[in-house]
Amino acid sequence: MANRANRANRAKKQPTFEDNPVPQHLRANRSAFTRWFGKAFLRFFGWRVEGSITNAERVLITAAPHTSNWDAVLGIAAVLGLNVRLHFLGKHTIFVPGLRWFMRWLGGIPVNRQNPEGVIEHVNQLVEKHDGLVIVIAPEGTRKKTEKWKTGFLRIAEANNCKIQMAALDFEHKRIVLGDLYQPTGDNQADIANIKQWYTQFKGKYPDQF
Repeated sequence: MANRANRANRAKKQPTFEDNPVPQHLRANRSAFTRWFGKAFLRFFGWRVEGSITNAERVLITAAPHTSNWDAVLGIAAVLGLNVRLHFLGKHTIFVPGLRWFMRWLGGIPVNRQNPEGVIEHVNQLVEKHDGLVIVIAPEGTRKKTEKWKTGFLRIAEANNCKIQMAALDFEHKRIVLGDLYQPTGDNQADIANIKQWYTQFKGKYPDQF
């Protein structure tokens, strides 16, 4: 009986999408079906969202650990369920015919690593166009294990006066965590080390790649 009661209490404490309100100026105008689909997809696989997007005019979200294509699938479901309007950086090779329209509809920005400055200019234009803006970046820049993270997200945040919010995909506990704000120090390497330390509490789908 005690075990059954404990399970029931844990179930009651599971956060719902209604616990994760998105600030009005950052909401998308998606259909009720689209929002339902995102929520239902996560629930079907036993996932949940914890935390909420910070109430700021401009937010840059770092998303990690990035070790699997499932990261994007789960992230898209969360975006639809939360009904948040955002943009994300993705390798330009995934914007292929047949997927290009869908990726751009979701807010995708193709990144050509041969011309990284073009991305910063694109983001600057988005800032001028929208009153509220959320940008999602995977600072690792790859699904493979890498010791060196990209610092471009710090430059983008500084150039556009964005609040940096850390978000994690925790496969061990099947949760997407919208976590703490990070205040950059001005020392890129120290900032990267601090942010990476925060992520050590989470496990990606393939932990040995993080």
